[in-house]
Amino acid sequence: MTLRQFKSKPETIPAATSWYLADLGEARGKQELFTRQSPQRLKVLRENAMIESVVSSNRIEGVTVNQARVRTVIFGKSPSRDRDEEEVRGYRDALKLIHEGGAKLPVSEETLLDLHRMCRGEIWDAGKYKDKDSDIIEKYPDGRERVRFKTVRATKTPSFTKELIEKWQQCLEERWVHPLIAMAAFNLDFLCVHPFRDGNGRVSRLLLLLQCYHLGYEVGRYISLERLIEQNKERYYETLDQSSRGWHESKHDPWSYVNYVLYTLKTAYREFEERVGQVASPKGAKTELVLKAIKAQKGEFRLVDIERTCPGVGRDWIRVLLADLRKSGEAQCKGKGPAARWIFRGRKRTTLK
Repeated sequence: MTLRQFKSKPETIPAATSWYLADLGEARGKQELFTRQSPQRLKVLRENAMIESVVSSNRIEGVTVNQARVRTVIFGKSPSRDRDEEEVRGYRDALKLIHEGGAKLPVSEETLLDLHRMCRGEIWDAGKYKDKDSDIIEKYPDGRERVRFKTVRATKTPSFTKELIEKWQQCLEERWVHPLIAMAAFNLDFLCVHPFRDGNGRVSRLLLLLQCYHLGYEVGRYISLERLIEQNKERYYETLDQSSRGWHESKHDPWSYVNYVLYTLKTAYREFEERVGQVASPKGAKTELVLKAIKAQKGEFRLVDIERTCPGVGRDWIRVLLADLRKSGEAQCKGKGPAARWIFRGRKRTTLK
């Protein structure tokens, strides 16, 4: 319905959207300069991005694996131990497919169904459209529920999905709007169609990465877009809710969600620019990731909180860095063992008398 809107009438682009497009155009212009950096630096960033993307995109949907097995599941070849590990490994395979062959992989029904089949771990309805109507239900802590959005009916899902893909291609050819706006609109429409019984969120994020590659924005190779979405998950759901109201009647306002997607991409480029100049070695990269996570904590935190933010870093290395910060007086620790609470205070300033 969003792409239908863009086709039927010229859109006035909000000022904030225009600024995002200008910033992203500049970032894309610098992209080649940064990707000429040391191969070792980029290898570290790619590995971290792979881990963060797999863990975050699945965790948003409630699919998790034991922290100690993250690297084994993502990079190893041992058999999966449970259903969650199968889905995490399947998402890894889908990411590898996009990273390695994104330029040649079309946005098509076949691709869409293949990505779903992979990230759902070959479950019985993996790679198949939903066969029953399924609304998006919001559950509250007190047990109450509400229908947040009524998705497209199961019987109409194949035709809506086919039209969405056709309009994406048509929009790129006829330039109804800027391609990045069209990409965010496609993402919104896909989530509103909700073509699968489960796994729609994960497929939407895989398609977002694929479309970024098609448009020449390759930051997702080095910075996890999924991790940034998870970090701003509340805003993600809020803008999706705002922009989906009136979607069925084509009376919705897509700009909240469009701007959220553009903001996420801009944040990824800013982080890429910061990290590519800082990463000197695998050890240095992990140190930087951990220190950044520690400094971002508000109030008390536990070691497991840092582990969740830095899934590619071992627990022992996090302990070493925390111990160094305590020794320098920048961090304090209360208690012992897994339940120990930490607080980061930063460097103490010395005043001249």
